Amino acid sequence: MSGTALSNAPRALVTGADGFIGSHLVEMLVARGYTVRALAQYNSFNNWGWLEGAPCLPKIEVVSGDVRDPHFCRHMMKDVDVVFHLAALIAIPYSYVAPDSYVDTNVRGTLNVCQAALDAGVKRVIHTSTSEVYGTAQYVPIDEKHPLQPQSPYSASKIGADAIAQSFQNAFDLPLTVARPFNTYGPRQSARAVIPTIISQIASGKPRIQLGDLRPTRDFNYVADTCRGFIALAECDAAIGEVVNIGSNYEITIGDTLHLIRALMGSDIEVVQDDQRLRPENSEVFRLWCDNGKIESLTGFKPEVDIREGLSRTIEWFTNPENLRRYKADIYNV
Repeated sequence: MSGTALSNAPRALVTGADGFIGSHLVEMLVARGYTVRALAQYNSFNNWGWLEGAPCLPKIEVVSGDVRDPHFCRHMMKDVDVVFHLAALIAIPYSYVAPDSYVDTNVRGTLNVCQAALDAGVKRVIHTSTSEVYGTAQYVPIDEKHPLQPQSPYSASKIGADAIAQSFQNAFDLPLTVARPFNTYGPRQSARAVIPTIISQIASGKPRIQLGDLRPTRDFNYVADTCRGFIALAECDAAIGEVVNIGSNYEITIGDTLHLIRALMGSDIEVVQDDQRLRPENSEVFRLWCDNGKIESLTGFKPEVDIREGLSRTIEWFTNPENLRRYKADIYNV
């Protein structure tokens, strides 16, 4: 199979569509004229996660299932042009206590998606990686040639998933791109992530905020920019067979991110260290800073939302009482 240009109204499958990034991607694809099939993880409540109440819901096909099942993956892949594979377990702390589930979902799930896409003759697969595969930066900014360092079971599972995906491109000519986004944030993000943790605790009126280590740096990217990066790669023939970072080329510490959020929210909340939020010593990724030159050279993509504007939009969403009550600010969300 060789890479084939997408049609004017391509049919897209988004796995993990019920999640934070996936739901935003679905909305953006619909706005761009894609016909979208959205995979939500099967559950007995028939809950579609963040797709529930989405304005575009009447325009998409929602299917419930699980990427861990190869038979289901073949079923959901019918009549699809492009696959955006986002379905994964992503919480790093949970990977310390449940590593088997990460291998099952992230590695075997990716195998099932790639095999089904190959069998169905899909024209393009965008496989989602993560900057966590790089581990603590050996040099900055981090380009796609940086060594991979499995500093948590989660990152190890994603390194394995990336390798499975690349093997299908190399061995079977599956037209695939590995998209490697750095730290995405924005409305709907899980409270296990640091930015929602800070905002939700301040917005809930806590007398003090509990955080882990404030020293690590991250390259934060607003969710709309991450989604634009995914689509840019899917529509770029030159990206087939490539691993491509999606990031801002801007580094900021967790501590400075906290100070910026406090300033934007007009808060002087006290900060205390919560030891259960600390990673094991050799597992903490202390520095992430994206070199985004490759995606710009391939597609012309540049991020549009800077950190201050992105945080302002995120704060506005989280401080809406209807949204805030979805979050449990009183507990540590693993």
